Amino acid sequence: MNLNFFDTKIEFLKGIGPQRAALLNKELNIFTFRDLLQHYPFRHEDRTTFQQIRDIDERIPNVHIKGRLRDWHLVGEGSKKRLVATFSDSTGSMELVWFQGISYFEKYLRPNGEYIIYGKPAFFGGRWSITHPEMDLATPENTAGGYWQPIYPLTEKLRRKNIDSKVIGKVIQQLLEMAWPNIKETLPEYVMEKYRLIGKRDALWQFHNPQNAAWLRQAQRRLKFEELFYNQFRLIKNKLLHKTEFPGLVFKKTDLVHRFYKEHIPFELTGAQTRVLKEIHSDLLTGKQMNRLLQGDVGSGKTIVAFISMLFALDNDAQACLMAPTEILADQHYQGLRKFAEPLGVNIGKLTGSTRKKERERIHAQLLGGEMQIIVGTHALIEDIVQFRNLGLCIIDEQHRFGVAQRAKLWAKNKRINPHMLVMTATPIPRTLAMTLYGDLDISAIDELPAGRKPIQTVHRYDAHRSSVFGFVKDEIAKGRQIYMVYPLIEESEKLDLKDLMDGYESVARSFPGVPLSILHGKMKAKDKDYEMQRFVNRETKIMVATTVIEVGVNVPNASVMIIENAERFGLSQLHQLRGRVGRGADQSYCILMTSYKISADTRLRIETMCRTNDGFEISEVDLQLRGPGDLSGTQQSGVTDLLVANLAQDGAILKEARITAEAILESDQDLLQPENSAIRLHLENLGKEESNWSRIS
Repeated sequence: MNLNFFDTKIEFLKGIGPQRAALLNKELNIFTFRDLLQHYPFRHEDRTTFQQIRDIDERIPNVHIKGRLRDWHLVGEGSKKRLVATFSDSTGSMELVWFQGISYFEKYLRPNGEYIIYGKPAFFGGRWSITHPEMDLATPENTAGGYWQPIYPLTEKLRRKNIDSKVIGKVIQQLLEMAWPNIKETLPEYVMEKYRLIGKRDALWQFHNPQNAAWLRQAQRRLKFEELFYNQFRLIKNKLLHKTEFPGLVFKKTDLVHRFYKEHIPFELTGAQTRVLKEIHSDLLTGKQMNRLLQGDVGSGKTIVAFISMLFALDNDAQACLMAPTEILADQHYQGLRKFAEPLGVNIGKLTGSTRKKERERIHAQLLGGEMQIIVGTHALIEDIVQFRNLGLCIIDEQHRFGVAQRAKLWAKNKRINPHMLVMTATPIPRTLAMTLYGDLDISAIDELPAGRKPIQTVHRYDAHRSSVFGFVKDEIAKGRQIYMVYPLIEESEKLDLKDLMDGYESVARSFPGVPLSILHGKMKAKDKDYEMQRFVNRETKIMVATTVIEVGVNVPNASVMIIENAERFGLSQLHQLRGRVGRGADQSYCILMTSYKISADTRLRIETMCRTNDGFEISEVDLQLRGPGDLSGTQQSGVTDLLVANLAQDGAILKEARITAEAILESDQDLLQPENSAIRLHLENLGKEESNWSRIS
């Protein structure tokens, strides 16, 4: 086998050459034969049948017609100048229109020439027309029968240089013919038989060149399965390596934990919290490093679970740290944990970017000496100067905001043995996304709200209902409650007709004379933000007018109403996070989503979902369908953003089977020594060590 074939530079492919190669390098990151073969179409246009002009219908998105070009002429002047041609078949005639490349088409078009055209029809001035149609001179090949046209990702610059989907398709076709003997099977025969998957060669050929719809479906299914199989194989293998090769401290003693349960626990834990703590404790007894993700909706009670997990470490003469992405969140955790820690005599500290030098030095000394048992902080915790006597447990909050490198820096804080890792998120993650983002972690979920919490009632109101909404707010204030009003913008924007914050603040002040107000936005100084937030916490102000900076904010149990202005401007997960700011106390809480009458179908679905359910996991599934996996995951994680064919919003069933298959193979043959798994072993041997997507062509 020619191992280097796929590493060949694309400039050596006939029809590309150095100039085109440089363009493809820059515009599409295509450098080698491997890159080009894996530049997959993002859709395929059905050109298997020809329509006739009399059958054109507005419901048909694109038409494919054989006919003759009768004549053409120039119309208009300046920027409105266009070339208009008459095109006809045996059933009628239509117009073809070009605004660009007019001089090129004037030379290229043949009077009375037979052409095949493809494009989007529009009905105007009593007749059908297509603007900038795709055109090919009719040949015996293309008139004999239609085909599926692959549509490849392109850039504007490539189009200007006349590199379109057809050009890309042609060079890939040529490369596929050359590559045929070098394409090796990457899945075991028994897996292909079980799932009735076609071979790798056929899949590549049919995906770039489908002979019909059935072959295209089979090619997609095979490539998706393979991609998700190797994605899961890599994650599960990493997980197994952790369980066999990374020792962890054993936390057997539980004296402090029992004392906390007996004397100090402020409320009874939910069944979900108890279950999660059992899962964590069993990890801490194995002698292997724990790597667990804790998912819990806003207000589900992750803080106390984190604290009891820390007590397991303290009980066994180890220290614990909690790292959060922002100072506001770090402070919130610190205040929440301090209430539990101080009655037990536990020494807890806080370290952030704004910690003063003297305090910093005291904390550094106490961590190194072991007197400080728990430290809460931001990125400041991973600085080299921060050293521990015996760090046993690291908790990372909102894991998706941190990269893998930052997690690894915390590990290095214990030179003797890796500390246990617990990563937490209040952003519910759909199952498919959790499997691919965090497939190397064990996953626990707190899927139950603490006792006494009433579900938040969510309603949708139009701007026209504002006076009745404000009437309701007055009633709630009269009962002693507090209100959040959230706006999407700080300053007026000419492009977007939104109620900006200052405008909103003035209108609220007019509508509620004598009611003390707070204002909070991202451009305020940290001390001003804290001052305003503190006034609200102390009930000195009744209404907090804010931007989304309160998305991760302080816990205010007395705040019972969340009004979100221009709710159409927010994503689902953001709406859900904002709603989680209320409903923290025993009173009934409300979330009111305000919009104009004009909203899109997607917005309507988002708002209906919010009004229908408080379940963050259900909301996250709808969000995945609407936004796709890339937007949800952020870019810190590899494994999702580098999927080439699979789509997590649609391919959950394939992902599940791929994971089951990978788990079964690794369980029975971790080192891939059995002959039936040789295809996987050879494929992995041929891949570069740095390759993160193991389904790539090798």
